[in-house]
Amino acid sequence: MNKLFKSLLISSVFSLSLIAIPATAVEEGMAAPEFTLPGVRTNDMDITLSELKGKIVYVDFWASWCAPCLRSLPEIHVLYEQYRDQGFEVVAITIDDPVEDALDFLNDLETPLSYHVVLDQTAEIMDQYGVVGMPTSFLIDREGIIRKVHKGFREGDTQLLEQALLSLLAQETAD
Repeated sequence: MNKLFKSLLISSVFSLSLIAIPATAVEEGMAAPEFTLPGVRTNDMDITLSELKGKIVYVDFWASWCAPCLRSLPEIHVLYEQYRDQGFEVVAITIDDPVEDALDFLNDLETPLSYHVVLDQTAEIMDQYGVVGMPTSFLIDREGIIRKVHKGFREGDTQLLEQALLSLLAQETAD
């Protein structure tokens, strides 16, 4: 293989790999990318992130094929029920296509989720956030700034989230 062809091939493969990777994944301290997404269940409204400004928002990307999501969604529900009166909101974003997979998943949960469940059918918002695995979550403060990024879900993660949430709640009430 001549040098020019080899060089072009390597360059092409590298360029194609960059297409699949978001230019900049969102990180702690950055403004959360805006989105408007449709509700999944009949009782879910369309959600626009900026309309939740002034609240602490937990944005959680999940999918029906994600085994850790089966554990995380109900645990987040418990936190939501405990802190929603203090300005805590949860937006669970599914990328399931077809959406019926998400509905089946939600119907299989022992306790129905009382927080917002919306659909990112094209995965455009997931890409904007730089999500590469499920579940991935973002804790956003009252000003729309990402304060915590969390990937995966393991034993003890709910307690870590609660600590971060309590810290934000304390900060916000102290100001």
